[in-house]
Amino acid sequence: MSGAGARAATGRLEPEPLDVDTPGMTLRGEELGEGPPVLLLHGLTATRRYVVHGSKALPRAGFRTLSCDARGHGESDPAPGGTGYSYPELAEDVGRVLDATVGEGPVVLAGHSMGAHTAACYALQHADRVAGLVVVGPAARGIPSTEEVLTYWDSLADGLQRGGVEGFIAAYDRDLDPKWRETLLRITRQRLELHKHPEAVAQALREVPRSVPFDGLDELVFLDVPTLVVASHDEADPGHPYAIAQEWAERLPQGRLISEAPSESPLAWQGGRLSREIAAFCERPEVAERHH
Repeated sequence: MSGAGARAATGRLEPEPLDVDTPGMTLRGEELGEGPPVLLLHGLTATRRYVVHGSKALPRAGFRTLSCDARGHGESDPAPGGTGYSYPELAEDVGRVLDATVGEGPVVLAGHSMGAHTAACYALQHADRVAGLVVVGPAARGIPSTEEVLTYWDSLADGLQRGGVEGFIAAYDRDLDPKWRETLLRITRQRLELHKHPEAVAQALREVPRSVPFDGLDELVFLDVPTLVVASHDEADPGHPYAIAQEWAERLPQGRLISEAPSESPLAWQGGRLSREIAAFCERPEVAERHH
């Protein structure tokens, strides 16, 4: 049996609560398994569940799997007074979670969308603490959003603030591909119902798109850690363009791009398969030698 398999045989496969107290705010999450740590970071309006969608493949493979709801999301508290939902603040929260759970040791960060941008923002400042990155569905080029884009995000915030979950759904349900519409609406409704503080999510919808995680894509050339970039084809997931994922992979010194086949359900939506890809990435020699 391999080292990972041996760890998995005795690992904890039931989630244990993880609370990280910070000034004016508690971040809430969970952890499973034992072994080298992997921290999962979710996207805007999602919760910790929506990175690997409940899959236990990572702890079964011998990795300590940590996940936290971002500030204002899920069960975590809203941003304290005087603070907000910018990428530098989200990256600071990553550091707080790591300080409370793994200390100075190296970790693999795996994030989707906002979580991918947050992971990159953190790693650019703390590459020595990062054994590897998995960026799923990156959508940022490190430049300010256009007014058209900001108007869209503001409309979602307005919908959530005024009409709750159904108000958000009404604003979101525009120009969705008919093939994927029902799946997208079902997943979106399910994840929105998990938020204890929807007003904080509405505020995040206004602030996150107005923040940039780094200063242009060319800054990614300084992120010299092993990185797996997970792309989705635009038919099902146009909000996370395939072309942007390609641009990330091309600029990252150790970037490698993977994706589902055209017409398949996006790899980002397949929790078990995505988890196995993350585990395989963690077992690559260039990651494993840093991830101990």
